[in-house]
Amino acid sequence: MATTTESRSDSTDSDDGVLARWTQGVIGDDEKRARLYRALFYVASAFFLVTTLFPFYWLLVLAITPNSSILTGDWSLPVVGIEFPHPQGFNPEAFVDVFQQVPLHLHVFNSFVLATATTIIVLLIASLAGYVFGRLEFPGKGPLMLAVLMISYFPPAAFLIPLFDAFLGNAVVIPFLGIELFQPPRLVNTPGSMILPFSALFMPLAIFILTTFYSQIPDGLEDAARVEGTTRLGALFRVIMPLSAPGVATAAVLTFISVYNEYFFSSIMALENVPENWSPLVGAILSYQDQYTTDFNLMAAASIVGVIPILILVIVAQERIVSGLTAGGLKE
Repeated sequence: MATTTESRSDSTDSDDGVLARWTQGVIGDDEKRARLYRALFYVASAFFLVTTLFPFYWLLVLAITPNSSILTGDWSLPVVGIEFPHPQGFNPEAFVDVFQQVPLHLHVFNSFVLATATTIIVLLIASLAGYVFGRLEFPGKGPLMLAVLMISYFPPAAFLIPLFDAFLGNAVVIPFLGIELFQPPRLVNTPGSMILPFSALFMPLAIFILTTFYSQIPDGLEDAARVEGTTRLGALFRVIMPLSAPGVATAAVLTFISVYNEYFFSSIMALENVPENWSPLVGAILSYQDQYTTDFNLMAAASIVGVIPILILVIVAQERIVSGLTAGGLKE
């Protein structure tokens, strides 16, 4: 018994010794360390590509598979003990049917307009706030910035009932006192009922990003502009914002994508999933199902069509986004 225990201990020590020697060899050899880092990079990249591209592959398989095959389950292939989806039949007509059953192009247009308008409003207000927080000193600056960021931690559902009541045109009253403050206009089924809450929800992140960038611009550049007669507002739009272009682009793209994909407020403020009520893209995708049937292939095809504008935007602005996310964390 003692011999067995000693042999196991020797084996463990031997394994630890081999691992220790290998680790020391990799750390002490620049070439081996470079190969290890390269191998880890390839493994991480492969894992990232598989986990991110597989959902798009699945959508494509669903889109080109007839809905009858999807419902009967004849569209998957066992691979290593799991069900691996593959096309069963070929039906590219789904990409045409999505526009015939539902005016998908109008829903995409609604999402694009809502995202663009919200992004413009957010950038204008966040630029002013970012200038104040990033370049001016005043009492309570830290707590006020913390209060702004706290808004992003509130769940959107917390604002739903009062906003919906106000956007219906009901009078706004002071709680417990019953004093009527004002009578807001009816905004449901209009862009305003969605742009206003979108702007409030995505504003804190944009303020934080722009504050970080604006604070890194040397004071001498702004002072030189003001010596030439430019006001603070002029220096912001003529000097600081152009020099902070990566940060502005990052805030704009993140806001645009978030609003483009948003559905919680849109599904409630647009009382029906019709383009006349400014129902967004996700509302159109859900329109391909009713009480009794669900066209999974059309939902998948509509999802692919809806992703194309965002894909183009990210490809065009990827350099700005990467430089913005990395440079924003550096302090010169």
